[in-house]
Amino acid sequence: MDRPQIKAPGLKFRPRSSGWAAYWLPSPEALRRGYPSGTVPLSHLIASPELLVDACQRLQNDMLAWLDGLRRNRNAFDGTIGSVLRLYQVHKESPFHGLKPGTRHPYVTYLRLLDAEIGDLRIDTLTALHVKRWHAGWSAGGARPAAGHMRLAILKSALTFCIVAGHSECRALRDDIREVRLPGPRARTLVATADQVRSAMKAAHAIKRPSLALAYAIQFETALRQWDVTGQWYPLNDPTLCSVVDGDRKWAGLEWRHVGEDGLLRYTPSKTRGSSGAEVLIDLSLCPMVLEEIARVPEVARIGPMIVSERSGLPWIDHDFRRSWRRVRELAGLPPELWSRDLRASAITEGRRGGAVNDDAAKVAGHTNSRITAEVYDRERLEAHRRFATARLGKRGSDGGGT
Repeated sequence: MDRPQIKAPGLKFRPRSSGWAAYWLPSPEALRRGYPSGTVPLSHLIASPELLVDACQRLQNDMLAWLDGLRRNRNAFDGTIGSVLRLYQVHKESPFHGLKPGTRHPYVTYLRLLDAEIGDLRIDTLTALHVKRWHAGWSAGGARPAAGHMRLAILKSALTFCIVAGHSECRALRDDIREVRLPGPRARTLVATADQVRSAMKAAHAIKRPSLALAYAIQFETALRQWDVTGQWYPLNDPTLCSVVDGDRKWAGLEWRHVGEDGLLRYTPSKTRGSSGAEVLIDLSLCPMVLEEIARVPEVARIGPMIVSERSGLPWIDHDFRRSWRRVRELAGLPPELWSRDLRASAITEGRRGGAVNDDAAKVAGHTNSRITAEVYDRERLEAHRRFATARLGKRGSDGGGT
């Protein structure tokens, strides 16, 4: 018997010894998303083609309505990795919304990649072996361990939130990621010497970007994080208090008002602003590179953000700052592996090599959680910086300018 020539959405025919059997099948997308209805047998309608076509059309419409409901409801969990990633990004109580701008950008990038790579996979079909294979692929066989580590860390965060949101089926995969021992990126060990930082500052002036020279000096001499020195751009709906607004974004970071008439820099880093509230207190009289660069800035210009792009007249965008560092690094003849963010670690390293005790280094870096009165807190932190900076300057002098 020839195959029936009846056409309808989802209709499939399969040969049997007695003739042909008719079935309606949901689409591959519906199956991936967990559509509750599987294959529907319709052989009893083969003799009535109009009824067969009508049945297929009704089943198809039901499936499309179900899929459309998922597409419209971005908060729907359908058992796939993709729905986990979407929930993590759109749910109003997700920790994703609390990420700082500098952290959010790579998260968004990797979330998009994860969705494209494994978004269609159902969580209940995955095991630790899948995790190991993903990591090997993402890490390019060990050539790019940071990429694999970052993807798994973000996926784990998304799964953890979905568990909290009531989707317990995510727990097994999250626990597999925790338990599987996978190679991660090696800790960075490259540090810059004082001479190298001065070379970078000189190169910044050579390309007529004195703001970069001041930024490098502050990063290296105060040990502040790069995103505190240059500041961060936030969306307008972010709760962070900001002093600069530009279109649909706003900025917060180091400002001239943080430098007092007593020459002390008082600043609460963004990383501790929402937790311990620990403030760093820096005696700029012991930061000669910073003082040299500040002296270049006219008094009337010392208002608002300290680090402002010469091109835009606004605080630097992180991407532009990093791109400029690559140009400065090449011009100054610095190692291509050296990042601008390494200047903070270089500061701590110089201090420790100069004999600064670990407790002082921790206080200067803003890592303490001590809870004492404001007067004692300020005095302790100021003296810690003075001991730390003195150790650095002594080491710098004994080395003839280097570390």
